[in-house]
Amino acid sequence: MQVFVVGGAVRDELLGQPVQDRDHVVVGASVEELLALGFKPVGKDFPVFLHPTTREEYALARSERKAGRGYKGFTVDASREVSLAEDLARRDLTINAIARAADGQLIDPYGGREDLAARVLRHVGPAFVEDPVRVLRLARFAARFADFSVAPATLDLMRSMVDQGEVDHLVAERVWQELAKGLLETKPSRMFDVLRQCGALARLLPEVDRLFGVPQRADYHPEIDTGKHVMMVVDRAAERRAGLPVRFAALLHDLGKGTTPESDLPRHPGHEARSADLVHAVCRRLKVPADCRDLALLVARHHGTIHRAGEMTAASIVRLLETTDALRRPERFEQLLEACICDFHGRLGWREVPYPAAELLRQARHAMRSVDAAAIAAACNQPQALAQRLHQARVAAVKVRFAGE
Repeated sequence: MQVFVVGGAVRDELLGQPVQDRDHVVVGASVEELLALGFKPVGKDFPVFLHPTTREEYALARSERKAGRGYKGFTVDASREVSLAEDLARRDLTINAIARAADGQLIDPYGGREDLAARVLRHVGPAFVEDPVRVLRLARFAARFADFSVAPATLDLMRSMVDQGEVDHLVAERVWQELAKGLLETKPSRMFDVLRQCGALARLLPEVDRLFGVPQRADYHPEIDTGKHVMMVVDRAAERRAGLPVRFAALLHDLGKGTTPESDLPRHPGHEARSADLVHAVCRRLKVPADCRDLALLVARHHGTIHRAGEMTAASIVRLLETTDALRRPERFEQLLEACICDFHGRLGWREVPYPAAELLRQARHAMRSVDAAAIAAACNQPQALAQRLHQARVAAVKVRFAGE
């Protein structure tokens, strides 16, 4: 039995980056032998185990053969006869197909070190086309390693996979998983750029794909279209280390602009309501978690209003904060403001432009919190009038707060 460290751990060590997890491949062993040594099985589809002490992942070397459509359409051989070279051959990219032996020797049969040096994302072999998840994974790696290019031959293979309908067989949960990981990388826009280049974005997120080529409002620097603007917003969210809900909301906030009638271009009247409808559709299709879905809906509906907060009356501001549940959901309210900040800065030359709307709304929220709701409720003998009286008290508090400004 031989054990090798494989994949991302070796790649990141060679790049001089911190290693988060170490995966191992075991050659010349059986399931029964690993169980006898105390390893705990965790793999449902493949023979994967956790080390009894380190809890690191160990997998039996395996080969795969295409037997159907989609990413589950494989038959797997994990017998003790499978070699390390066969296991590495099934991996997606050359930079992920490098192994390190116990004595430190590197096993690199597919030129992964050369591609690391050249900053190239390249497929290992023709079996790349057998798993459509690899299209998403490569795009995600492009977002992580922003200075890496995609090998032309690899991009051609990805286009053929899209043309043959392979990505259409991806299950929603897996698409969401890879998109979420890519959004959390350092340069998320590169993921969507690669997906556009191979045609996968139009199949997986057509609502985003159709934004490219759609003109922006004239006062928003018309030299970039809506798609490029959205990519700038997503990258700005990454630069500000925003969490996944904010980054996802940044991606979807302007979907309605892709359905603006030509006669209304480039003003996009009413695009917020259309955006919210499309966000609903995307989230249903991809089975997006509730926290990401709810924030994306709020940002889609209200980002334009929030940008205009400085022009609003006290009553309108209070109504906005009540509608967005800012008092009861302060953390989500801050995420909403963060997404709007990223949207505002996602325009050419606007990165350092002040965005006073966020602080104005924070101050208004603080004033609203000063209202004694319990006292108002105790003094109100008409329950049906309570909401209106509370609203009026909040408006008065906001007016007092901004009276001197």
